[in-house]
Amino acid sequence: MHELERLLKIMAQLRDPERGCPWDREQSYATIVPHTIEEAYEVADAIAREDWAELRDELGDLLFQVVFYAQIAHEEGRFDFSDIAQSIADKMTRRHPHVFSDVRYADVTEQNAAWEQIKASEKNQQSTGVLDGVPLALPALTRAVKLQKKAAKVGFDWGAVEPVLAKITEEIGEIRDEITNGAVPERLADELGDVLFAVANLARHLHLDPEAALRGTNAKFERRFRHIENCLAETGRTPVESTLEEMDKLWERAKLEEKR
Repeated sequence: MHELERLLKIMAQLRDPERGCPWDREQSYATIVPHTIEEAYEVADAIAREDWAELRDELGDLLFQVVFYAQIAHEEGRFDFSDIAQSIADKMTRRHPHVFSDVRYADVTEQNAAWEQIKASEKNQQSTGVLDGVPLALPALTRAVKLQKKAAKVGFDWGAVEPVLAKITEEIGEIRDEITNGAVPERLADELGDVLFAVANLARHLHLDPEAALRGTNAKFERRFRHIENCLAETGRTPVESTLEEMDKLWERAKLEEKR
């Protein structure tokens, strides 16, 4: 608690109208948002790399974002950090009656259903549509999965993986046709979006996070391409001075070494 109070005081000093930091004083809710999103991704990156020392630091950076919003809100007389902490504590207590009261659920499925019912009852007014409440600012793949989950709750969903795979094949066929017919970029973007949406649906049916899966593939690509660069560097060359055939062989070698 002492360190948290210290952090709150530091934030207040940074925003002090007379002696604070000019940059910090100029910020608003909107200008901080990109930094918050970036810090959240850096937390995810540290976890993916299992760098626990860096995770500690990145979580600190993310906490600082919350403190920043709280300070601005405090200055405007809206709420403060204590209100934020109380709000989430109350919410977690309310949504876990099986932990904080005598309520008991038969299994996880029943618990999840109760969680959704509690969330719905917390809203001041009922949503006007099934898909309401999915933030526009979410990464596109993550938002696709959330939209699909909401639709699935009212029965708009396939009950198995095979139809999803068939849909992906269908969408790939449609974008292939557009490419063959020389479609304009807008049509290609529309069809590519359909492919990605179908792939996100497959991830959901496999109980996988498509963002995490893609991050893993990005890391794999970087790892294997660096192997190509290192191998070429041993011969005094760069990828620009190599051929696609040579680089492809080095790529396959990197894949084999990973399997070993």
